[in-house]
Amino acid sequence: MDLADHIDHTNLKATATMDDIQKLCDEAKTQGFYAVCVNGCHVSLAKKALENSKVKLAAVIGFPLGAMSTKTKVFEAKDCVLNGADEIDMVINIGWLKSKMYEAVGNEIQAIKLAIGDKILKVILETCYLTDAEKEKACSLSVEAGANFVKTSTGFGSGGATFEDVILMKRVVGNKAKIKASGGIKDKETALKYIELGVSRIGTSSGPTLLK
Repeated sequence: MDLADHIDHTNLKATATMDDIQKLCDEAKTQGFYAVCVNGCHVSLAKKALENSKVKLAAVIGFPLGAMSTKTKVFEAKDCVLNGADEIDMVINIGWLKSKMYEAVGNEIQAIKLAIGDKILKVILETCYLTDAEKEKACSLSVEAGANFVKTSTGFGSGGATFEDVILMKRVVGNKAKIKASGGIKDKETALKYIELGVSRIGTSSGPTLLK
């Protein structure tokens, strides 16, 4: 098992400079990470930096709160794909989910998936804010809407990935969607444990440390 091939090497900081994004992409190429994950404004730069490499490019949308209008998220997703993103990591509308506006939540995910076509869509649940029942519902809605992945966290909430959440998510999605664990994964042992639990992708800013 190649750990590097499971890693989305990530820098989503507000303070990330052009040099930081270039460094992120260089590290991803050197270490053989699966993808880099960046904010929308950095997609063009990252695309250029990753030229002639196998590293995929993921962009976050509706980040980190998920509370933008659906139209805004759809536009953002299309824009990122237009600029070279291979994958979209969207934040679910947490307030709608908690208001039991399930149709609206599902329709939004579906609209974004439709907008990006055959590109990979990961739905960030931000599990730290949800009850177990809400996590289950979010997973079901994501699968029904055609998402390729469900993802634990943004890394900007009050908590990150947990083994318990991944077990719950795996139970709901089965083989109908993949799972990405992110938020607070800083050592190799933890990363390997997540993979053992059925995670296909690890989102982390500590990629090079994980491989040591």
